Amino acid sequence: MRRLSPANITWLKVIIYLCAILPFLWIILSINQGWFSADPAKDIQHFTGRMTLKFLLVTLLVTPVARYGKQPLLIRTRRLLGLWCFAWGTLHLLSYSFLELGINNIRLLGSELISRPYLTLGIICWVLLLALACTSTLWAQRKMGAKWQKLHNFIYLIAVLAPIHYLWSVKVLSPQPVIYALLAVILLAFRYKKFRQWLR
Repeated sequence: MRRLSPANITWLKVIIYLCAILPFLWIILSINQGWFSADPAKDIQHFTGRMTLKFLLVTLLVTPVARYGKQPLLIRTRRLLGLWCFAWGTLHLLSYSFLELGINNIRLLGSELISRPYLTLGIICWVLLLALACTSTLWAQRKMGAKWQKLHNFIYLIAVLAPIHYLWSVKVLSPQPVIYALLAVILLAFRYKKFRQWLR
């Protein structure tokens, strides 16, 4: 297989931007056109949550594809994917805070996050994504040194907690959250050597 060139990576980043922005535009159009169900707030929450998971899984997919496909330049897309994962995760949090609780009841958010375990897992994931997004620059990487990699290894914890958050949040178990969980397990399995080394 021919290796990707810097120009190919540039076009790939353009595709990533489109894949991230177009679904948001679809949400706006769906609201205007009334395409959502009788409970649009829930629809938006679930949609933004699934988009967060999709970008999380694709971010985790980059490294094994780059390694086994011998495409080292593919790593350059990982930061962008991670930032969009955080962006959609933030939209997911905001959709719950404002659409579910309401602007006037935003004070309930703290108690909700504590009283509902699946929400606790969700906010833990978001806080970790926030930390990864804030330290995603080359400047932060140079400044933090070895601590940078230790911090960004928390992506694996997010990959465990986020699917559990999804599974726990649905009232009726359906194949979709199970599929996301299985994909996360498969992508984590590619790192078994790293995890085994940590255990040692």
